[in-house]
Formats: sequence, C-alpha cells, structure tokens
Amino acid sequence: MMKTAKAFAPGNISCIFSIVKNKDPLKSGSMGVGFTVNEGVLVSIKKINNKKNKIIFNKNKIKFNNKIINFSTINSVIKKLTKNNVEVNISSKLPLGCGFGISGASSLATAYALNRLFNIKKSKIELAKIAHVSEVENGTGLGDVANQHYGGFLVKFRPSYSFKVKKLRIDNKKIYYKILGRLDTKKIISNKKIESRIDESCLVSLKKIKKLIDDKKTNKKDLLKNIIKISKEFSTNSGLINKNLLKLIKNIEKNKGNATMIMLGNALFSDKYFKGSKKLVIKDKGAYLL
Repeated sequence: MMKTAKAFAPGNISCIFSIVKNKDPLKSGSMGVGFTVNEGVLVSIKKINNKKNKIIFNKNKIKFNNKIINFSTINSVIKKLTKNNVEVNISSKLPLGCGFGISGASSLATAYALNRLFNIKKSKIELAKIAHVSEVENGTGLGDVANQHYGGFLVKFRPSYSFKVKKLRIDNKKIYYKILGRLDTKKIISNKKIESRIDESCLVSLKKIKKLIDDKKTNKKDLLKNIIKISKEFSTNSGLINKNLLKLIKNIEKNKGNATMIMLGNALFSDKYFKGSKKLVIKDKGAYLL
C-alpha cells in the first residue's frame, strides 16, 4: 500500500476579478482574468498512525515550508475526501496571502495527493470542485482553483464554479513581481461596499478584454501589454490599489514597462524587469501528480 503521495499545483496571478456569491458554495466564485506560473506548491501527504502517535481522531498535521500552521482550507479538503488522519507537507517559493493563489494551489494539490494515497478514484474535475468549495467556505479564494485546474492565461466570462474558461495564447512569457506586504482576502471579499465597486469595474474591464481578443486587428505580441493596461485601470477604478503600488507602477511606466496590482495582494507584476523584482514565467500547465 502506498505510504506517501505527492502533487504539484501552479501559483495563479489574478489581474481582474469580480465576486459571485451564493448561499451554496458550489455556486460561488469569481469572473475575471488570471494566469498560472512556473512556481507553485509541492504537496506531500502521508498517513498518521493514530495508535503510535496518540493522535486524536480527525486531527491532521499541516506544515507550510516546514512550519506547522492552522490551514482551515486544507482541513476542509481532507474532511471532504477521507476520515483518515494525515500529515500534509506543503512547500513553496511563493508566499501565502500575497496574491499568488497559494491557498488554492495547496488545496488542489492536497486533493490530488489524497485521491492517490487512498485510491479514492475521483476525477480531476471532481477534485478541483472540492478544492474550490473549500476555498469559498473558508474565504481564502474564489477563482484560483479553476485556473490551476486548467493552467495557462485564462479569461473567465462565466463564474469560476462553472469551470468554463477561455484560454489565451500567452505562454512562456517572463513577468517580474515585487511584494510590498500582505492583504487579507477574507476582509476584502466580505465587504459589501468594496464588492460592489469591484464588480462594476470588472464588468467594464471584461468588456474591454473581450473586444481586444475578438478584434482581428489586435497584435498578438501586444496582447499581454494591453491586458496589463486594462488590469491597471481595474485596480484603480475598483479602489483596491494603494499609493505605494501606484508610485512603483509609475516608475515602471517611465522606463517603458507595463505593470498592475496582483489581486489580491499588496504586490504588483510587470512585463519588464525593475529594481528589486523577481522573475516568474507564465506557464500553460495545470496541477498534476508526481
């Protein structure tokens, strides 16, 4: 019998989003634009021997980069898939709570690994929906899992819970990011005033994106640049961007780069290197078993 199972899920950067809420978590999610990157999370799961370790029933051990953490979203995924106690080891070069969809990636990779470890025999889409619902229930995300399921540069004209996406041909492009701090996703997506402004701004931006990708005259080489520009408009119109990020973006634009806020994080990304930034690559690959 298998003792350990491993899975990888990519980080996801959201550029534009709206909040779609319903009393049923299966009908909650987001619309918008985002893309997966080369970095993400590696999840390794093993069974806990209750008798040997004197572990209380339904008590799981979760580590993020070797530190034990209380990760409610992961506990939700585990409870939905097995009654066994497990130890979950999550490793990532990208931080939690900074807009890289690490909670969603951790949830999806955990679902994949549990499915293999206990031979549960659920399909990839079933596992993705379990991870998505766990995110919604715990307020840690709305649309990352759909992107991480498919991989690539994706536009969601329909809510993420439908898992209907439009994939754009933007792959293997370098982007550069910088983190200025953390943002509490739960606080933002549960604030009705902010939510209304976000949703209105998202609809305007999605119309512009649709026009851009439908226009046969659009230069495909400029597609990423133009999407970043529309995303920056969204971050401003929604009121989500702060002065520090705006100042940094203006400096990037002076050097002929394009940049926008990473949703939802006190962070930004650009299509051009800037001082203090780190590199990622847009990758057209979703979650997978190792």
